[in-house]
Amino acid sequence: MTLAEVFVGGVLGALVRYLVDRSCRSKWPTGVPWGIVACNLGGAFLLGVLAGATTAQAVGATFGIGFCGSLTTYSTFSYDTARLWEQGKPRAALGNLLLNVALGLPIAATGIAVGSLLFS
Repeated sequence: MTLAEVFVGGVLGALVRYLVDRSCRSKWPTGVPWGIVACNLGGAFLLGVLAGATTAQAVGATFGIGFCGSLTTYSTFSYDTARLWEQGKPRAALGNLLLNVALGLPIAATGIAVGSLLFS
């Protein structure tokens, strides 16, 4: 059952990431990839909330590993940052780096606190 749960969550997370990224790229086609930033930060918060709220294996498999795992993306973040740098946009590359890393950790910690307060 866990494999199927991870699969379903992964499909949904990847679909949401694709739609958010495409939508943001159509509105802001240059510079920082706002769709990936939104997915990474939103996923960090959501996973934090889930971690603070429950330890149920099904929730962890479906939403934690599956949905949040495919919603967030270190590889696309890394690729986008390198691409911006190679395109001669060092400020956008640095901004992307700082937005994803410097904000991701405190956002995840905030999510854990929110999940613990709301659901424990």
